[in-house]
Amino acid sequence: MDNASLFQTVLFLPLVVLGTAGAAGAHSNRLIHEKSPYLLQHAHNPVDWYPWGEEAFEKARKENKPILLSIGYSTCHWCHVMEEESFENPETAALMNARFVSIKVDREERPDIDSVYMNYVTATTGSGGWPMTVFLTPDRKPFYGGTYFPPEDRYGMPGFPSLLRSLAEAWQTRRDEILKSADSAVKFLSEAKAAPPGALSQEIFFSAFERYQSAFDAERGGFGPAPKFPRPHALSMLLGYWDRTGNTRALAMAEKTLTEMDEGGIHDQLGGGFHRYSTDARWRVPHFEKMLYDQALLARASLEAYQATHKARYARVARDILDYVLRELTDRAGGFFSAQDADSPDPADPSKKIEGAYYVWKKEEIEKILSEEEAKEFFSRYGVDEVLFVAHPQAPPSPEPLLGKLWDARNKRPAPHLDDKILTDWNALMISAFCLGADVLDEPRYREAAAKAGEFIWDHLRDKKGTLLHRWRDGEAAIGATLNDYAFLIQGAIDLYETTFDEKWLSRALSLTDEMLARFWDDARGGFFLTGKDAKDLFLRPTEIYDGAVPSGNAVATLDLLRLARFTGREAFQKYAERTFGAFSREITAEPTAYPQMLVAFDFAVGPSSEIVIAAGEKDPFLKEVLKEIHLRFLPNKITILHREGPAGEAMEKISPFIRTQTALNGRPAVYVCQNQVCQLPVTETAELRKLLGKKSHVA
Repeated sequence: MDNASLFQTVLFLPLVVLGTAGAAGAHSNRLIHEKSPYLLQHAHNPVDWYPWGEEAFEKARKENKPILLSIGYSTCHWCHVMEEESFENPETAALMNARFVSIKVDREERPDIDSVYMNYVTATTGSGGWPMTVFLTPDRKPFYGGTYFPPEDRYGMPGFPSLLRSLAEAWQTRRDEILKSADSAVKFLSEAKAAPPGALSQEIFFSAFERYQSAFDAERGGFGPAPKFPRPHALSMLLGYWDRTGNTRALAMAEKTLTEMDEGGIHDQLGGGFHRYSTDARWRVPHFEKMLYDQALLARASLEAYQATHKARYARVARDILDYVLRELTDRAGGFFSAQDADSPDPADPSKKIEGAYYVWKKEEIEKILSEEEAKEFFSRYGVDEVLFVAHPQAPPSPEPLLGKLWDARNKRPAPHLDDKILTDWNALMISAFCLGADVLDEPRYREAAAKAGEFIWDHLRDKKGTLLHRWRDGEAAIGATLNDYAFLIQGAIDLYETTFDEKWLSRALSLTDEMLARFWDDARGGFFLTGKDAKDLFLRPTEIYDGAVPSGNAVATLDLLRLARFTGREAFQKYAERTFGAFSREITAEPTAYPQMLVAFDFAVGPSSEIVIAAGEKDPFLKEVLKEIHLRFLPNKITILHREGPAGEAMEKISPFIRTQTALNGRPAVYVCQNQVCQLPVTETAELRKLLGKKSHVA
């Protein structure tokens, strides 16, 4: 019997009509007291929603009712659709209130809850997504799940009210079967992560490349059919494979994908930044929400492509993304907001929301805004397929004043909802992107933004004991941090050191790493749990290695450990990383394209990796010349250390003892390049450094 038939035994039960006693007509429910923008969106539903917590669990136990768990996020189009069709419907709400205890969860606030139940839904249905709807026993064990359900039966899919009636009846008449199914589900999910360890081989790089190549869309870029997602960590992996092997096909796949996305409607041609994904194979028609993590990861991939090729296009795209984030997604205190909604008010009827209303155009609209000559110039480059796209890339870009007219006209439309919560993990990804942007593009604004956001997290997203927290909004920091928060922030702190050379960031990275190992390390298997040892409200501690919309915390943590091992010489960090590779080697070997970020980490581990130590003063012109030589090359497997004289140098020596002997030569600034524990002679001229680095670079 397959997983679906084992666990989901209740769908095809006879349907019975339930009464609507207990229908909620209240103007607000318990979600009104929450901080999550997503939960607040549902605070006025007639559903008697509870937030995830003991109050809801106790009610389910006391009244012996199943739990209806609904998971989504505030900028999710289909979450809005299901709310309008079902959760705002008084009859459906009455049915939910009478027979279930209904719980709403913001997946962005509680990625751990989302992970556990998404694994269940994926195992039992073959796919997952949001909105996610899962039915649980009072002790939170799942027995049925799915994603979006329509308001009535259609195309072989049960309507939501029909499903509610069927499951409520099953709970009354076949409860023993349901409880047995739920126990089986928990057993399966608990055992699924216990694969025996193995060993990764360097053959994994070629295997991943071959699979990417077979799935590559040579005409339009990207991998596989529509819908198409950006998958920037896969592009980073391909760039690393090109750097390792010189295989130009890997570089071409990354370039083609970035170029097609840049020219498509998934890229906001007016306002900058990228939408979540494309509903078609041409990157033309997007799903319109804009997520912070997509901006961070696509900016990084674009900057890496620029380092690899020196093509101005990729620098322009990176600036476009980073400037959009500074303008639209940055809090005055320095943190970065989470997202902008897919839906926005219809300009013709602001009481209604339409997906993409803020972004779509008709050709006639543009012709009314621009003069005849301007319109001719505009359409020589751009096309309109509801959204703007680059139809004629060979034409020169339209001048800023012309685009400014369309920008001004668009800004008069009702704006999409802004999800203004500040999440540690997503902010950390954005910090890393701004650090790389500051270095590669020589842009001080980006460095300042990265440092300000880093200080915001350090000051506002830790509790009184200094323990990291996950979410800040409206003056409140709350929710225990997950592995992703720690791993991504450690990465951000290391990147902040390398862009500012302020030693405090490395010290913070090391203290966070000690906490991460203490709270999340899996002693039995190796690798990291998603939740800390103190997490008590889930029936298991999930482990994630799959790279979804963001890279897995395990992959980023592993690369953090390898980088810190190079900075500090602490062999224990290397051992933890090696054990993580072994713990997940079977999964990675079986499906390497599902784990590109772990392959990026493994690429660093295999090497060659480099330590570049610059012995110079902070204001020495030589330092700026050296950094330019480093930053304009694609050197993914390296760390950079600044060794100054005086107290700053002594502080750095405590972190990196091996640099004590790497000092200026006869009073002249010097650069030491070491690779795989072998150091070259120090150089004091940038031309000499260029020769050394040239051995590691494919840039002409």
